[in-house]
Amino acid sequence: MNRISDRYWQITGCRSSEYFTKNQAYSMNQAGNIGADLFVISPEIALASAGFVAVILGLLSSRVSRHVVLAVALAGLASCLMFAWQLWDSNTAAFGSMIKSDNFALAFLVIFVVGAALSIMLAFNHREESYLLYPEFVAIALFATIGMILMAASSNLLVLFLGLETLSISLYVLAGINRTDEHSLESAFKYFLLGAFASAFLLYGIALIFGATGSLDLGALLKSGTGFRTENAPLLFIGSLLVVVGLGFKVAMFPFHMWAPDVYQGAPAPIAAFMSTGSKAAGFAAMLRVMFALTDAATSQLLQVFWVLAVLTMFFGNITAIAQKNVKRMLAYSSIAHAGYILVGIVAWNQVGLSSVLFYLLSYTFMNIGAFGIIAYLGSKDKEFCDFSDFKGLGHERPWLAIAMALFMFSLAGLPPTSGFLGKFYLFSAAVKAGHIPLVIIGVINSMISLYYYLGVVVVMFMKESDGTSRPKLKAPVVAVSLAAAAIGVLGIGFFPSRLMATLETLISHVL
Repeated sequence: MNRISDRYWQITGCRSSEYFTKNQAYSMNQAGNIGADLFVISPEIALASAGFVAVILGLLSSRVSRHVVLAVALAGLASCLMFAWQLWDSNTAAFGSMIKSDNFALAFLVIFVVGAALSIMLAFNHREESYLLYPEFVAIALFATIGMILMAASSNLLVLFLGLETLSISLYVLAGINRTDEHSLESAFKYFLLGAFASAFLLYGIALIFGATGSLDLGALLKSGTGFRTENAPLLFIGSLLVVVGLGFKVAMFPFHMWAPDVYQGAPAPIAAFMSTGSKAAGFAAMLRVMFALTDAATSQLLQVFWVLAVLTMFFGNITAIAQKNVKRMLAYSSIAHAGYILVGIVAWNQVGLSSVLFYLLSYTFMNIGAFGIIAYLGSKDKEFCDFSDFKGLGHERPWLAIAMALFMFSLAGLPPTSGFLGKFYLFSAAVKAGHIPLVIIGVINSMISLYYYLGVVVVMFMKESDGTSRPKLKAPVVAVSLAAAAIGVLGIGFFPSRLMATLETLISHVL
């Protein structure tokens, strides 16, 4: 042993005691890094823990009350927010700077958690007698939320892809969770096939970006230009465009929208609400992450593409929504149009525009989940009330429910004093400031078009006589609380937008 120690000393010039001291210091440093890394991803750990507990409770579903599952889910989401609060303003990174915990990611985390909490509460009493197994739904929704958070926090393209696939696989399962409905299974299969193609585009784009820059690290290479040569600029632009194609599928942006109407119609209303909000916000978060890292030339080229896509997305979504007789399909096409409105803020590419994107996504989460929540509330074991004719006379039979639905419709249409109005106002103001006057005019025209089908729901509820359709009257209070929270969110943001917008502008100023 002494000879080994002496030989090591001859080679390294370091005594064996010094070697063990250095090795111990290295191990302690590594342990400290691991602890710091785990703290950065503590929100994800909280959600994963709650998800695994929900899985275990699902195995014991015959003995465990659904109230326990709901409590576990809400506790996990609350813990996630608590850890996010502790990370606020820390601007830290983990695992070799592949995951960032800056305020940009944490702001999107709040949107994801709000959407997940409201959707889980909506599903508490939704036709569970026939197919919706609540513990399984809760677990998959929590795992999907982890994927959303990873997409917003990714500073590496492979981590972005892992987050996207975690989200996608969860949504594929949720879309087909109604195993007794052939329409639900068909829509889930379509969603899976189109999602696979979108993932292929994304991966090919990542490969081209790697070829142009020599790295997958968004933070270190693309913006600084290290490893990037001017002659690779076309390759970088094509790669980033393919990444946008893959993410455009998640946000239901034209022409990558084909899955949305069928999936929203086939999936249960709470799941459609979760998919239409969280998936869209995660897609835009990842899109902005990539664009923040691109060179100025590549960003400028992408913004020109977004200008055209915003116009096509708004017109296609709104015009197609007019012809729908099913409220869920109408909301699906309107979701496409709202992706176009959000693109207007991205095209502006200034502090107000990008802040308004986050503002609008939070507002959209409240108003769209609220609209789907009314459909979920009216549903029963045998029938989901989602045709326009199903809403006849609702204003006379259930006035408070009809008033809430009208509020959500007004907000989606962008009428004051709702959060939807303020969201569109900020988006269009940012575009005017950036000089995109024609785009703003097109956006206003599309908002006027949307009034036709949104107000159509209100007219049917308050100005049409009921056809005598029996609607269930007993619902869990949790569902009513979720609808009330959505309504309060729509009105609260609409009446008091200043502080929220100021916070978002400060947040964006640090990443631009």
